[in-house]
Amino acid sequence: MDAIYGSQGDVVGWLEDEEIVRDLSGQVVGWLYGDAVYGLSGQHAGYFNNGNFRDDRGTVVAFVAGAQGGPAKPARHARPARPARAARPARPARAARRTRAARAFAWSDLSFSQYLRR
Repeated sequence: MDAIYGSQGDVVGWLEDEEIVRDLSGQVVGWLYGDAVYGLSGQHAGYFNNGNFRDDRGTVVAFVAGAQGGPAKPARHARPARPARAARPARPARAARRTRAARAFAWSDLSFSQYLRR
């Protein structure tokens, strides 16, 4: 699992096998379908491009190590221990994708958990 970092450099979640998004406790909170990010209930949250999680305005919500583009990345905090992996729920039906916004060089005002619950 790869750590997902927020705008302050703290770990806000985990990306497993480049398709499953987990929270800090190991619960599945989202899915990647190609470059589209969906929350647990199937709502479209945004896009994952070049290691950056972007919202529907194109601003960066979070990133993984090695991310390129977007705003300047903060110093990453120490990673917590990886959580035990909770069972994977069934993938939900996906809502329609939103129109992709231009990639912005700014941080989103959404937290990572808000991003996945919209």
